[in-house]
Amino acid sequence: MRKSSVILYILLISVLLSAFAPAAFAEEKALGTAGMDFTAPDDNYRVFYEIFTGSFSDSDGDGIGDLRGVMQRMDYLNDGDPASGLSLGIEGIWLTPIFASPSYHKYDVTDFYAVDEQFGTLEDLQALIELCHERGVKLILDLPINHTATNCEWFVKFKNAHLTGNDRHAYYDFYSFVRPAEGEKAPAGYREIGSTGDFYECNFDASMPELNYDNDAVREELLNVAKFYLDLGVDGFRFDAAKYIYFGDNRQSADFWVWYLDALRAIKPDVYTVAEVWDSDGVTDTYYSATNCFDFTTSQTNGLIAATAQHGNVNAYTAYVQDYLDRVHAIRADAMIVPFIANHDTDRAAGYLTVASGNMKVAANLYLLSSGSPFIYYGEELGMRGSRGAANTDANRRLAMLWGDGDTVRDPVGTTYDPAKQVQDTAYDQMQSAGSLYSYYKKLLLIRASHPAIARGDYTALSLSDTKLGGFVSAWQGERVLVLHNTTLSSAKLDLNALGLGDFTTLSAYIGMEEADLSDGILYLGGQTSAVLVP
Repeated sequence: MRKSSVILYILLISVLLSAFAPAAFAEEKALGTAGMDFTAPDDNYRVFYEIFTGSFSDSDGDGIGDLRGVMQRMDYLNDGDPASGLSLGIEGIWLTPIFASPSYHKYDVTDFYAVDEQFGTLEDLQALIELCHERGVKLILDLPINHTATNCEWFVKFKNAHLTGNDRHAYYDFYSFVRPAEGEKAPAGYREIGSTGDFYECNFDASMPELNYDNDAVREELLNVAKFYLDLGVDGFRFDAAKYIYFGDNRQSADFWVWYLDALRAIKPDVYTVAEVWDSDGVTDTYYSATNCFDFTTSQTNGLIAATAQHGNVNAYTAYVQDYLDRVHAIRADAMIVPFIANHDTDRAAGYLTVASGNMKVAANLYLLSSGSPFIYYGEELGMRGSRGAANTDANRRLAMLWGDGDTVRDPVGTTYDPAKQVQDTAYDQMQSAGSLYSYYKKLLLIRASHPAIARGDYTALSLSDTKLGGFVSAWQGERVLVLHNTTLSSAKLDLNALGLGDFTTLSAYIGMEEADLSDGILYLGGQTSAVLVP
């Protein structure tokens, strides 16, 4: 049987083994990109890469990742030429908090207007922003405005006002607090301020007091923080703990974000925002009136992506995506789905999907060859592992990036993860191997980038009799694309003519554990493999 011509066929990627330094990988060669249509996105339908800043790349030898470290890895992330095939091809970067903070994770901020000295300076941030923009990459900051650190100047003034009984002090009600009636206990999640009988709210930890958003001064101050970084050139924000603004009241919290985002869009109409609302879709829908939210239903060990990748029901997955899009578009016309499989708060995906089984690659196909703006967690493209484990510490999920080129970045404090369980092939190793997971992710992002309708189009899920073979059609600006996935270990046959899809006559790309073939309207799709077809 004749093989159909494959327009997008990424050949093996080789690395010139020459001078190899932490600041820049050796030059790569990528072949087979001629004729591919690449246009750098000018919208927010982008593939983002989450960087846990302190664990990514160390530029100054102190063992802690920093902003200059991110800059020295830009050739790895995006070399500025979407058609080169020489870099991973990410289109956006999410930095976990970079503000002054006493912790390694920086989610307890001391000063929102200062970069933590471990990570660099505001000048370093400006330089990174400029470099990102030169390469067509958007940069968003993690903005944890629900709470601060206890050594934040605001909290120090708040605490002193209560200790002295000065209820006229400007910071007296800057944070959320209660005074229980005599004989009553304070609610859970509150800690007493000295022996005053006043208790401040701290749902995460006593070291993270929560701001009072019933106070207009608080609202204006935290709006000024966002304005400060937008003026600096930042493209947007990831909002941490978004549903905790008014703990237990999603409607009131969502109303706050509507107010906040309306103000930010007045400054920057195309500001990129995504909220962490770790809850069911019924709850996240409430927040879509303000902003896009991460899709937790599809993520993690028990998420729909993992279940589908492990030889699961593709029809159920694509039907879910279509239902999700229909719902959020009814709430806000420019809403999008924001899928991911793991992040800094979850166990790493390679630990439960595994690379050797092929499930990791299938999962990547499912969420990267789909609608919206997906997020890759740093090191995911290498198959890095990490889990809380018996020590129950998130530090194990935030381990040092495996560069393999002498980078001095170290694991964060509190790490107990057994190095013997970690993937042994570093970025250096995998860049030299066409069969590596890194090379697979690079090819996958090339496929996505050359078919903009995949992310942006009107999504129509297919319903096939074989539940392990499924996909969707997406139409955008006069272009149509058909994406199909086979999650089984065996080759599948699909008659496109019988399905009314006979006009998809060109097999534009395929990627997976096996091959694909299209002849006379009959598609043969190998096991654990995905295909992209165009008319």
